[in-house]
Amino acid sequence: MKFGIELVPNEPVFKIAAYTKAAEEQGFEYVWITDHYNNREVYSTISVLALATNKIKIGAGVTNPYTRSPVVTASSIASVNEIAGGRVILGIGPGDKMTFEALGLAGEKPLTAVRESAEAVRELLTGKKTTYDGDIVKLKNAKLDFADPKKTGVDMNIPIYIGAQGPKMLETAGAVGDGVLINGSHPDDFKAAAVQIKKGAEAAGKNIKDIDIAAYTCFSIDEDIEKAYAAAKPVTAFIIAGSSDPLLERHGLSQEMKKEIADAISKGDFKGLNTIITDAAADRFAVIGNPEECLKKSKELEKAGVTQLVAGSPLGPNKEKSIKLIGKMISEF
Repeated sequence: MKFGIELVPNEPVFKIAAYTKAAEEQGFEYVWITDHYNNREVYSTISVLALATNKIKIGAGVTNPYTRSPVVTASSIASVNEIAGGRVILGIGPGDKMTFEALGLAGEKPLTAVRESAEAVRELLTGKKTTYDGDIVKLKNAKLDFADPKKTGVDMNIPIYIGAQGPKMLETAGAVGDGVLINGSHPDDFKAAAVQIKKGAEAAGKNIKDIDIAAYTCFSIDEDIEKAYAAAKPVTAFIIAGSSDPLLERHGLSQEMKKEIADAISKGDFKGLNTIITDAAADRFAVIGNPEECLKKSKELEKAGVTQLVAGSPLGPNKEKSIKLIGKMISEF
């Protein structure tokens, strides 16, 4: 199992850099920075992280093909890769409904858009002229002049991860991705996902063993278990409120609970969420507990096929302390 950390750039960039440096020192191998228009811009942020660290792999997790052209994505990630000395990874996903509504975007044909974007970016990173005649992505002799490793001395074979949730996107991830980023925290979700990833991989002549299956988890760790659950429940509330009916059914949660949670969120009643969401319900959508419990749950995810655990928001009641506690867990894994 490899370990990563997800950080949201909603704090000053140099604070994000300090968290990343601390994560590197604690044995994390990956840091993923989310890409949302309302936070600090992801590629300028990860450029700072590249300069502040030495070995941790740094990724955009995840960019979408609608707010950013694949050509701009390729140029941006290649530029950061040069700064980082070849330590960069790239996540591409379909984006989220709230962003598209705010920006007046339709987000049409997400499967096609993600597939074509990944394929076009991968070709552009070779430094060769790229012509791509897709349904959404169309390029004619586009070329990144600096992507040739002979010019930079840096390998531009950047791993591309696909952000996926539904069955068809998971298949797409298996077909075109070097890895897949799945917003999930329970072994049952990954057992189901593996079936779809394998299907896509085999259709493309690939082996699922060559695909890094990353669990983008809601993670909350603290020696005080009550504090760990209290920190996680507001995050799990948003996850449950946005979950599909089949996912809720898999985890034994009712539509009534989903509606009650959504109503509480709309009213800003975040204290009420601690009452609505039981510890058992939170456990279906997050890795929560003291170090011993989180270690046990992480090992269960590994058994379910996860090859990279990405500890995501909230991490715990205190980020700095949580990073150290997860680092201890990593050393004992």
